[in-house]
Parts: sequence; C-alpha cells; structure tokens
Amino acid sequence: MERFGYVRASNISEAVTLLNEPELKSRPLAGGTDMVLLLRADPPVCDRVVDISLIPELHRIYRQGDHVTIGAAANFSEVIANSNVAETAPVLIQACCQVGAVQIRNMGTLGGNVANAAACADSLPALVCLDAIAHVVTPQGEYEWPVWELVRGPNRTTIPAGGLLVSLSYQAPLPGSRSVFLKLGRRNAMAISRLTVAALGRLDSAGRIAEARLVLGSATPQIRRAKVVEDSLVGQAPGRDLYRSAAQLAAEEMIRLAGRRWSSEFKEPALMAMTARALAQVFDGMDYAA
Repeated sequence: MERFGYVRASNISEAVTLLNEPELKSRPLAGGTDMVLLLRADPPVCDRVVDISLIPELHRIYRQGDHVTIGAAANFSEVIANSNVAETAPVLIQACCQVGAVQIRNMGTLGGNVANAAACADSLPALVCLDAIAHVVTPQGEYEWPVWELVRGPNRTTIPAGGLLVSLSYQAPLPGSRSVFLKLGRRNAMAISRLTVAALGRLDSAGRIAEARLVLGSATPQIRRAKVVEDSLVGQAPGRDLYRSAAQLAAEEMIRLAGRRWSSEFKEPALMAMTARALAQVFDGMDYAA
C-alpha cells in the first residue's frame, strides 16, 4: 500500500478547506472501516485523508419538533443508543444493529455508509424508507438531496468533488406508524447483505392501509421506494393475500430494474418471502412465513 498524507480538521469549515486544497487528492476519514480497502485500490482513491472524526458538530444527534438530525460522523453505536432515533425511527435502529460486529458499529459511521454508497449498505434502505435528506457542504455553499437521489448507484453519489456530507435528517413518521428492517445474509452474524427490506406504514381509523413505504436493498441498481408496490397497498384492508400480491410486485420490480441475473432464481422467492413478512409485521404486528 502506498504512503499517504494525513491531516485532522477541527471544524466543518476547516475540513472543507482541507478537502479542496489544490494539487492534493483528499478524502474525508470518519470511522475508517472501509478506508484501508479503498487505499489499496488501483489507482488509489486519494493521496491524503482529512480526519473529521473529532469534529463535535458531526456527532450531534438532535430533534427539533418532528425533525431529527444525525451528524454524519455519528457511529452506528451512537445512533442505536440515541433516544430521539429510537422514538421516531425503529427501522433505522434495526438496520444499524445489523451492521457488522460491535467493533465495527463502534467505529463505522452513518455518513460513511451513505457516502461510500455500497450496494449492500444496511443503513441506506432504512434512510430511504424515512425519506431522509442528506446535507452537504462545499466551498460554493450548502446543498440538500434526498438520500435516494444522492446515491446514484453502487459506489456513486452526487456529492461534488471536495464536498462533505455533514448530516442526515428525516421527519418523524406520523403517530401510529410501524416499521421494520429485514436482512438476508449468507450467515446469521457479520454477514454482507444479500437482500434487505425496509418497510413503514400505518392504518386509518377504519383499519385500512393509509400509508405504505417499501424499500428493497441489495436488489436494484439504485435504492429507492418501490412506488408500484406502495400504491397497490394504500386503501386496502391488510391481509395475507394482499401481502403476497405485493410481494409478487416487489419481485417483478426488482427484475424490471436490475434485469434477470444468475442470482435471480434465489433472490425472487427470497424477496417475496421477506416482503410479505415485513408487511405483516408492519400492518398486523405479527410475523409469519409467507
């Protein structure tokens, strides 16, 4: 591995300045759990890292009204332990709990998981399900993108060169909402996701589905809400037949967006089972094998 430079930033403004120093290819360093692999790439991703891990603002997690903001350098353990997130976004807590082992969760950051944009990133489906917004600072100013729009595909984002992801925010779901995150890996612990499903919804006073959100992870080139599935659910009475129908639509949407691949024979039935199970947990508060 080639030698590389290192510098530590004390605040966001300094970090952005350092990231944009001319004649240097710099990259932010937060948790560092992916950095060694990236530095081994050919060509290397940077010749200097800018350490942002000790910037206090980037670790803040706070609530203002019904909006929750999470600093990009907050690690997964900090997110899991935060009462504001636990009260408003159980789906994100569940996703963060699925990341690696406790050592990885103590170091890896939510912002890094988003900015690296790995296809198997556990937090992305949960954040997209929450309609989360990414806040980015550049020398030209501050910008906001929905997370689904920021992440354009595997390892591709709209963050401009020299830009810094500083926080992620979302609006708390309406009262009565329930959510769930399901993950399928090759084993039960410390597994890279083969498929994930994030779902959120609520019923109206008549017991029909008033809101439905469904996001498929590790399934399509870009992680976004499965609108065709959501539309098929809203206004309907919950039930197993409805969930199976929605699960079939989810599998069809995966094939439409990703194409038919060698893994489709495995992923189609797995995704259908996970989708039906997630919807049952959200709308019935119970689990069953589809």
